[in-house]
Amino acid sequence: MGIKIVSTGSYLPDKVLTNFDLERMVDTSDEWITTRTGIRERRISEVETTSDMATEAAVRALGESSPEEVELIVVATATPDAFFPSTACKVQAKIENKGAIAFDVSAACTGFIYGLYVADSIMRSKGVSKALVIGAERFSKIVNWKDRSTCILFGDGAGAVYLESSEEEGILGFDLGADGSYGELLAVPSIGSNEEFPYYVRMKGNEVFKVAVRTMVDSALRVLEKTGLSPKDISLLIPHQANLRIIRAVAERLGLPEEKVFVNLDKYGNTSAASIPIALDEALRSGRLKKGELALLVAFGGGFTWGSCVIKV
Repeated sequence: MGIKIVSTGSYLPDKVLTNFDLERMVDTSDEWITTRTGIRERRISEVETTSDMATEAAVRALGESSPEEVELIVVATATPDAFFPSTACKVQAKIENKGAIAFDVSAACTGFIYGLYVADSIMRSKGVSKALVIGAERFSKIVNWKDRSTCILFGDGAGAVYLESSEEEGILGFDLGADGSYGELLAVPSIGSNEEFPYYVRMKGNEVFKVAVRTMVDSALRVLEKTGLSPKDISLLIPHQANLRIIRAVAERLGLPEEKVFVNLDKYGNTSAASIPIALDEALRSGRLKKGELALLVAFGGGFTWGSCVIKV
């Protein structure tokens, strides 16, 4: 039995926050942001919750398929609506599904790949034949808008994939890992913190950059080795959309030309666990990734976590 990505969907809020808007909010400039990150604008949720965005992405991924047939819902998010019920359970209620396994996965920006791995494993071992895996984030609510080093980076959105059991194998392999010793370099402090901005993202950018490039490249090479492939076999690299410099460094070390790398962070910024499924949906809908081709998904996130996956669409 194989597992196939049948369809994809994504959702971005209507509000656009440009670099020029940020110039009026903090001491920064469009030139500074664009040069260092590649980001020009991002989407900000004014009314939509994480579960609202996740639901809309899920509905678009389902298309004509019945929500009632979904047996598993996994939502990857670092910004849930609440501690509980899970965002996945809220999505389940909103799409009017009853009885599906539903839970959240927390692995920051690597969350979607972690969630895809969990869904793949459950489908292969438990006989579940239809599943939704969703990455959804509302990072605008945990960004300190006075901190110019982080508020320029993040945006809101959601992406989803609909999986079905299939005779044809669509998910070829994974590589996942974590190293908690780096945790304080990219974090949101815990409840009860006495700090001035206790629930906001803080990051030591230079240190994060170095580890991100190394671990993403290493993970990508490991999953290619596991699947008996090489970088030249890959039609499209879909990396986590964190920083254009990171993406370019990873692609260069993998020997992949620019035309084989998908980038949309200029429009959306870093949407954390939502970035890869949003990018995958756009790549498929735009024709950058075609049926029968191989895509390499690779991400890095707070934890530190990392992960990669090879899929055949």
